[in-house]
Amino acid sequence: MLNLHKLDIFSQVVRDGSFSRAAETLLMTQSAVSHHIRDLEAHLGTRLFVRGPRGVTLTEAGSILHECAAQIFNVLAEAENRITDVKQVAGGQISIGATPGVSIYLLPDWILSFRVEYPNLTLNLSTGTSADNLAMLHERKIELAIIEGELDEKNAAGVTIRLLQEVEQRVVVGPKHPWWERDQIEINELENCEMIMRQPTSQTRIWLDEMLETYQIQPRVTAVFDNMESIKRTVARGTGVTILPPYSAEEEESAGSLRSLSIAGRPLVRTLKLLSLVERPFTPAAQTFLRYIEKSKAASLYMYRT
Repeated sequence: MLNLHKLDIFSQVVRDGSFSRAAETLLMTQSAVSHHIRDLEAHLGTRLFVRGPRGVTLTEAGSILHECAAQIFNVLAEAENRITDVKQVAGGQISIGATPGVSIYLLPDWILSFRVEYPNLTLNLSTGTSADNLAMLHERKIELAIIEGELDEKNAAGVTIRLLQEVEQRVVVGPKHPWWERDQIEINELENCEMIMRQPTSQTRIWLDEMLETYQIQPRVTAVFDNMESIKRTVARGTGVTILPPYSAEEEESAGSLRSLSIAGRPLVRTLKLLSLVERPFTPAAQTFLRYIEKSKAASLYMYRT
């Protein structure tokens, strides 16, 4: 009979492509990982990996075992999810990643309302860029990620993407700006406009630069910050503008220190996305949070796989 613990270690080696990286992920020594794989190979009477200077690759037998192992873990997860009543268990952990805007302005409220219904479940939130969240998913540090950034096919390989909702990006101004009394602008009015932006390496900045270039808009970037709070504070006290999702400036709008303006035709729209690994079954706690998001979000959830 195959040992599930050894099978799990085998699967991690496949995912990481080396014994040393798998050992780091599993918080084990490399020698312990090697020992478990040797035991598995001895039990099956065949080699599972071809060792090389840059890591390991699967043999034909290893590929068969990897495929079967994924099916085994999926069946076990399905059984656990169908039987477990998360409201009755003593506790559960859900590890979630998010990009800064989602982490700061959306998830706290979602988590608070989720905890009202499931007080025995604990949510651990990590904040990072879209690339950080993809890396944490693949390293099994988080089960779910909610991001604002765009993904290409290469970066999204092996990831299930659920589109949560479209978010219109709006022009945000302070009381000193001439647009303060307006509700809407035309996108060409951003030409040569004094603008406060994120750092050039930010996915948000890269996306915005590309979109403005599409509309042949060249703003004057007068300040660059690596977080939205600094951007909002600068806009509120000066005459520059910025472009932000509406949920990031709700409190300041209510307080009268910022005003967000729509852009005619909604030319700047991003989509919130929920990411998970195709091959990683959900724990009951994570499945419960996913279902909660599906039911509670205003927009419908559409899923596709890459």
